[in-house]
Amino acid sequence: MITENSSHYDHLEQMSVHELLTNINNEDKTVPLAVEKAIPQMEALVTEIVKRMKEGGRLFYIGAGTSGRLGVVDASECPPTYGVSPDLVVGIIAGGDRAIRSAVENAEDDSEQAWKDLQVYHIDPLDTLIGIAASGRTPYVIGGLQKAREAGILTGCIVCNPGSAVAQAAEFPVEVVVGPEFVTGSTRMKSGTAQKLVLNMISTSVMIQLGRVKGNKMVDMQLTNHKLKIRATNMVMSETGVSQQRAEELLAKFGNVRSAILNVNYNPEE
Repeated sequence: MITENSSHYDHLEQMSVHELLTNINNEDKTVPLAVEKAIPQMEALVTEIVKRMKEGGRLFYIGAGTSGRLGVVDASECPPTYGVSPDLVVGIIAGGDRAIRSAVENAEDDSEQAWKDLQVYHIDPLDTLIGIAASGRTPYVIGGLQKAREAGILTGCIVCNPGSAVAQAAEFPVEVVVGPEFVTGSTRMKSGTAQKLVLNMISTSVMIQLGRVKGNKMVDMQLTNHKLKIRATNMVMSETGVSQQRAEELLAKFGNVRSAILNVNYNPEE
């Protein structure tokens, strides 16, 4: 497996800090080029996801270790960024939520558990399941994809080895072959970066296709902190030409940028 091949560099412990940082960065520069080669695979998967989500489907990620954590991160960022329900994009990690912070022994080796975890959400054929596994051989992910596919659920994956068991289990595999890691086998590095980039591309493209962006603005974002309230106020002012005070009043009344813009002529005294 390419992800287990020996690093292009050796005697890492003898490198200076500058050499370490420079060489890691040189390796990281290759990742976007590997991702670019997988765009046709991503396009096919996103197109199918959007079809189902427009009919009420949801998007699920499953993975173990770093891969699982990246799926959880991507899913958790969709509600505040796009104002969607927390149930629309769901990240599930082998070993449960405690595995987000600490390794759970043997969790990734159970080929039956992913499907059990998905049953909690009553996953059905309108939904999509994406398995994330750098190696492409994680039993937890393979088993989940196989069961989902048998149940008529759309399946995709993000892997960093070609021709893997995970890719074979998915209808729409995304294979991003980034090569050996700087520290041999440490797939949290280039492989993790590639997975994060692909997840960004998939979820962002899906949300835009679902109408959750206007122009280039996050008009449905949740106003959960002072920074986002300022950003939202500036959006409303830019789009409508109203004053800062008026923009703040509209946001307080209607809750998000989209609704504030649509109700710019609202007058509580009428």
